[in-house]
Amino acid sequence: MSTILIHPSYFPSISHFVAIAQADLVTFEMEDHFQKQTNRNRMYIYSPNGIQLLNIPIKHTEVAHQKIKEVRLETAFDWQKQHFKSLEAAYRTSPFFEYFEDDIIPIFQKKHTFLMDLNLETMAVVSKCLGLEFDYTETTEYFHEVPLVNDHRGLVNGKKDLSQFESYTQVFHEKHGYLNNLSILDLLFNEGRYALDYLKRQSL
Repeated sequence: MSTILIHPSYFPSISHFVAIAQADLVTFEMEDHFQKQTNRNRMYIYSPNGIQLLNIPIKHTEVAHQKIKEVRLETAFDWQKQHFKSLEAAYRTSPFFEYFEDDIIPIFQKKHTFLMDLNLETMAVVSKCLGLEFDYTETTEYFHEVPLVNDHRGLVNGKKDLSQFESYTQVFHEKHGYLNNLSILDLLFNEGRYALDYLKRQSL
């Protein structure tokens, strides 16, 4: 029985969902500290100009090491509207954007207070769109090393995630070539119902 430990993140990278699709049990890391410049609050999409970073602003505090589950979203900026407009520019012409649009839109209309709640909701919505059902538990204490579990927490640090996956057709492929391991939304909007089979075929 395969058990993985992984971070909930914002519309996670494809590597996250490769790990989840091939696991029997998923444990979400809830007790670590927030780290800047990771996919905890960002995703990468394929825009008309190539790879594009969508970053969620968070409220800054005086706490040096803030737990991820305590991180609050910054509401002074209408980042949700900006992110959805970027997704439209990137994927409106993709084969499955309109098919999944009604499932995705509510996330950009709802005002979340905590980053973790937003991340868990994005993962739940995407899992439903993929037709991917999985059981998960949540950590109640942080451990640096976890025996007998496939520790995939490192995947949340996009710069260190060196996963390479087979190519699929992307909207702007002819302009910029294949871009590897973007947000799961890229795979979903381009491959639709075939996305889950794709995830199960890949290896980390």
